[in-house]
Amino acid sequence: MSTGLIIVIVLAVLVVLALLAVFAGRGRQRRLDQRREQAGEIRREAEVHDARAQGARAEAQERAARAEREQAIAREQAVRAEEHGREAESRHLEAAELDPDADPKDLDRSSS
Repeated sequence: MSTGLIIVIVLAVLVVLALLAVFAGRGRQRRLDQRREQAGEIRREAEVHDARAQGARAEAQERAARAEREQAIAREQAVRAEEHGREAESRHLEAAELDPDADPKDLDRSSS
């Protein structure tokens, strides 16, 4: 083989290797770009889920506050019911004490 032919073959191999390196770099860059795009889409989806979660938390807090208010109202009503019950019992006892026809046993049951 002549020296000129060897130089041409070496140069051809170098050109082919350079072209392979360029194409491999482009392919790698394309894959990286695709992964960046996918990551961006996933981040956007995550932001949507974050917003939904915040809305759900706010609704849950609102419902909990409403439940606490309702529970306080129920406790107040129970206290009032108890007061009314004691007042009714007192009035029944008073009526039994005043009634000349009342059975004395009713007075004993009312006071216990």
